[in-house]
Amino acid sequence: MKTMQFVVIEEDEDGGYVGSVPDIPGCHSQGDTPDGLMENMKEAVELCLEARGMENELFLKEKFRGTQILEVPLPA
Repeated sequence: MKTMQFVVIEEDEDGGYVGSVPDIPGCHSQGDTPDGLMENMKEAVELCLEARGMENELFLKEKFRGTQILEVPLPA
């Protein structure tokens, strides 16, 4: 069974990309490009699931609902 995981992607200070899977504690990776990051994240998820002995078990307790951007003014 294949699972789908939600990946949070951030750009680092060197212009690379860092990703994490909120539903799998400690599951992080990085890549030079978004595509490279996603290849590395797939491997990271597989390794994290294998390490926990849960290759076919989905961690998600709630369904992903989407993302929103929150704009908060910074203090002057």
